[in-house]
Amino acid sequence: MNKKGLLFVISGPAGTGKGTVVKHLLETGEFFFSVSATTRAPRDGEVHAINYYFITKEEFEKRIAAGEMLEYAQYVGNYYGTPKSAVEEALDAGKNVILEIETQGALQIRKIMPEAILILILAPDIETLEARLVGRGTESADIVAKRMAEARREVTLIDKYDYVVINEDGKSEEAAKDILGIAKAEKMRASRNTELKEKFI
Repeated sequence: MNKKGLLFVISGPAGTGKGTVVKHLLETGEFFFSVSATTRAPRDGEVHAINYYFITKEEFEKRIAAGEMLEYAQYVGNYYGTPKSAVEEALDAGKNVILEIETQGALQIRKIMPEAILILILAPDIETLEARLVGRGTESADIVAKRMAEARREVTLIDKYDYVVINEDGKSEEAAKDILGIAKAEKMRASRNTELKEKFI
């Protein structure tokens, strides 16, 4: 079977539990996580170079100018983006790579790497999403309102994605298993394994 790694781009509105689902995926040992860079401040418990590369706006813009970002976007007033070199090295080494990025960045990836697999993670409904955002207590009511408006916009992009995974309350491991199934199927996709013809012809 094809030995090159596959690129999985995971997006979804804030509050869908993307980070928890990705954590379960990484625990399987089947994925390499590409750490994104951001200009936002760390939340409690977040660690530089593990959760994100936390850098200044000036440093981020220098990296954009130098062509060092695979993709980038602005979201609720901050830059988010993916350093290019680590992703390319992991794919060439045969590792499946996960990018957990915003929809703007995901659609940039689709243009430059059409073979990427785009997965949108959603809460069961808009009410559940709002309850999660309010319940985590890390943001003001104004920011929650902005995130809800952004969530509605992101869901309109659903047809730009290859797969949708619903992350039910308390069932993030099930959502991760759904993505593992997607990964297995994509690895066996005929168009990724045309070199097998050489064994039979």
